[in-house]
Amino acid sequence: MIGFVAQDPIFEVLASGTSLMSLRIGSTPRRYDREIGQWRDDDPMFLTVTCWRTLADNLQSCELQRGDPIIVTGKLRIREYVKDGQKRFSAQIEATTVGHDLSRGVARFQRAQRSAFPEDRREADDMADRWLEADLDEDAEELTTQITDKSENIDDTDEDGDTPPFRAAA
Repeated sequence: MIGFVAQDPIFEVLASGTSLMSLRIGSTPRRYDREIGQWRDDDPMFLTVTCWRTLADNLQSCELQRGDPIIVTGKLRIREYVKDGQKRFSAQIEATTVGHDLSRGVARFQRAQRSAFPEDRREADDMADRWLEADLDEDAEELTTQITDKSENIDDTDEDGDTPPFRAAA
């Protein structure tokens, strides 16, 4: 959808830690009326747009304002509800992308930083390594015990009473 920001966006972080931005966008389609020889505005259409996680965080950083021309892509959902005894419909878009409409102005792109800092990544790797080392030590000790128990019950002597030089353990 191509339109404009109709109301200032609302940003929040849910109890689960997930970022959410909700905004209303409007679009007023125009068509050329041959009878009067002029462009006419059709009825305006307003939709609610929901943006999740990284998209919500990035939109919060770019400070969208009421009146900004934007382009939104995503999944269109039509919701039915009853108000004042009458059946009504509400159109919503779950956005996958949102951007300024560059046919109406200019914008400066800035790449977003990854969520984890190098120190956080190192700390996470250290914790994972400790977890792996603990399990490997326990697994190795258990495997050694099993092999020792089995080897004590195995008679390796052949018919002549000799022990072979090499024995494979399972």
